[in-house]
Amino acid sequence: MMFPLVDFISRRAGSGARCIRAVRAGPGALAVALALAGALAAGLAAVPVAAQFPTRPPAPMPLQPAQFPPFAETVLANGMRVLVVSNAKQPVLSLTLAVPGGALYDEAGKSGTAELVAGLLTKGAGTRTADQLSATIEGVGGSLSATAGADFLTISAAVLTSDRRLAFALLADAALRPTFPATEVELLRKQSLSALALAKSQSGSIAAQAFAKGLYGDHPYGRAPDNASVGAITRDDLVTFHRQRMRPSQALLVIAGAIDTVEARQLAEETFSAWGGVAVGAPVARAAPQRARTEILLVHRPGSVQSNIIVGNTTWMATDTRGYALTLANQVLGGASDARLFQILREQKGWTYGAYSSVARRKGLGTFSATAEVRTEVTDSALVELLAQLGRIGSMPIPADEFERQKQTLVGRYPLQVETADAVAAQVANARLLGLATDYVQTYRQRLAAVTAEQAQAAARMGMRADGALIVVVGDATKIADRLRAIAPVSMVDVDGNPMTADDLLPKVVVLAIDPTRIVAATDSFTVLVQGREFGYQVSSLGRDGDGWVYTERSQLATVIQQSTEVRFGLDLSMRSAVQSGRFQGAEFKLDVRYANGRVTGAGVTPGAAGLQPVRYADVELLPGTIDDNVIQGLLPFFTWSPGATVNVSVFGSGQGTVRTNTYQVSGEETITIPMGAVETYRVAFTGGDAPGTYWIEKAAAHRVMKFGPAGQPVEFVRVR
Repeated sequence: MMFPLVDFISRRAGSGARCIRAVRAGPGALAVALALAGALAAGLAAVPVAAQFPTRPPAPMPLQPAQFPPFAETVLANGMRVLVVSNAKQPVLSLTLAVPGGALYDEAGKSGTAELVAGLLTKGAGTRTADQLSATIEGVGGSLSATAGADFLTISAAVLTSDRRLAFALLADAALRPTFPATEVELLRKQSLSALALAKSQSGSIAAQAFAKGLYGDHPYGRAPDNASVGAITRDDLVTFHRQRMRPSQALLVIAGAIDTVEARQLAEETFSAWGGVAVGAPVARAAPQRARTEILLVHRPGSVQSNIIVGNTTWMATDTRGYALTLANQVLGGASDARLFQILREQKGWTYGAYSSVARRKGLGTFSATAEVRTEVTDSALVELLAQLGRIGSMPIPADEFERQKQTLVGRYPLQVETADAVAAQVANARLLGLATDYVQTYRQRLAAVTAEQAQAAARMGMRADGALIVVVGDATKIADRLRAIAPVSMVDVDGNPMTADDLLPKVVVLAIDPTRIVAATDSFTVLVQGREFGYQVSSLGRDGDGWVYTERSQLATVIQQSTEVRFGLDLSMRSAVQSGRFQGAEFKLDVRYANGRVTGAGVTPGAAGLQPVRYADVELLPGTIDDNVIQGLLPFFTWSPGATVNVSVFGSGQGTVRTNTYQVSGEETITIPMGAVETYRVAFTGGDAPGTYWIEKAAAHRVMKFGPAGQPVEFVRVR
């Protein structure tokens, strides 16, 4: 089956190896060590056990301020602010240039513009192409990147101090002279659309987008890129956005690391003094909607076995001094694995792998949110408990020992967060951009340490509102909607945000758009490529078997996973059985599924997100026309394909025991080159499963699958014969 292979690659992408060093003892070292151990043991034996270990922790040392070198700030004649943090502890230098140019400034209907602009600043600038920029910065062991957040667009460079002039030059090219090559624009657009398709299959991404939209409404903070907005953005839009936003009058350059203050200012002058222009004014944004009562937005995700929950509200501006107390209240509630939400929802109840909360600061109104991903059957119980903990943190005094423990955690780890030049640059830049006090970074620990438990409770009461909260739940509404209505009013949407009613949840027959008489025997062979390199293979075969058909598939990814699948079905496409077996990281797995009279039963062990996992379901009712997910690839050639065609298929996920609807939509036509040669294909976008992506299906009458690529992954299944 194609998708388990994709899931495995996705889970393993980026994993690294561990290195173990062996230390060899010198001659006689063992004898010396044994003698020393014996002497120590003899001495300790004479001391009472209770006296060998302290019974109380040592008293905390007096709080010391985080050590920062002096900050030197200047303003260039063109209005650009330059902040130098000179620190010669390490021979490295970090440059961070930021301007108000985040998603807040995207034109309505073209959400994603700032993100595309940021992505293209390092894809061709000055006289260098994307490859030349990459080779130049990597050639000196440095880095150059650009990102766009909600409020700001930031470009960062990090190098050894000896390469400081190169860092300034590359940063200036990226900021002032990007070329926006048409080929790079289209490549990044394609990658963005692929990422959107992947996000639509992930409950966490769906929940986050729905939460932002529900919390901020038509305010730009509530918008998110979609296929239409990304497709509407032209190269001219990107050039215009850059010209309007990338101006020195609102820019901040933070230079941190081993560089003399005088030289840093001189390099900034040389590099940026000729930069001119005034940024276009900020757009007029609508105010975030006010919420008078707790409401639930239920996002229906058919077949989901878990529910993703987000509970939260808007808070206040970043400059509000209550932020210190709210930070501490959040740490007590859900800032770590020893906080209340984690300890109660996971350790005591066993409802989730983890539950946390967070506070996000923005130039405008910030947010508080608490999250948990729980089993479907305990969705309502987990939500009730989460709301109870929100009410408790603001209404009941925080015990002194709990409060001091969490405070010491925050205060103690702060110096570790500003150890490197790039970390200092990021912290300082963020504070200045948000309009915080000029000494914010230097005095952060002291201000945090001064917060009392009473102040934290008061901040929680105002900033963590169980009454008037927005609740987003992403899950199978057919199983949880009625129970959620007992907690708070519920409105319901699908994963695209379209409103739904209770009637929309009633089972509907999806007609299987295949003429059974068109099915013919076929054999397909694919090579699996990861980042262009051969990683494995997949071979499938469809043939007659008595009064029906049998579809078989064999696949292997290196030496890690081997898999064999066999699906039997009748001439009328009624499913009969599915058997899957193989080895995953040396362990055997097997799944046996039986279909009869519109119902299905299955049991076994299959590869999952956390390794092998047991699967068992019995007598699950299926709608007419539902097919096993393992056979879908073998049947794709026999659907009717034409420009703009959309095919919906009711699919039973035999590895999960759930029914879903897969959608295949022809999004265009494309000539691709594969080992078989150049082939004219329909480009077909697939959604509805755990691994959305794109199929390339032959335009010729046979409509064979030529290639498949999962969204957001450097993986391709390419036909070889």
